[in-house]
Amino acid sequence: MCRNIRPLFNFEPPATEDEIHEAALQFVRKVSGFNKPSKANEAAFFTAVDEIAAASSSLLRSLETNAPPKSREEEAARARARNVRRFSRSV
Repeated sequence: MCRNIRPLFNFEPPATEDEIHEAALQFVRKVSGFNKPSKANEAAFFTAVDEIAAASSSLLRSLETNAPPKSREEEAARARARNVRRFSRSV
């Protein structure tokens, strides 16, 4: 899974269309192996991004949970703490 793709479900406020589009873009980059497609592949690349973003939006709208919404700030703080533990070195 792409490390840059983050969970988008059950946040307050809900994920924006820009966040969903960015996740779709990262997914298509990973699957295709292109960071930026050639002119010959550009249409297919961006069509895939749009289709995946639409499917992701539909999925996020249809999911249900009883769990309380997560806070973006708290999740970001947890990620930073995980990175500190993961990348810090004992001297």
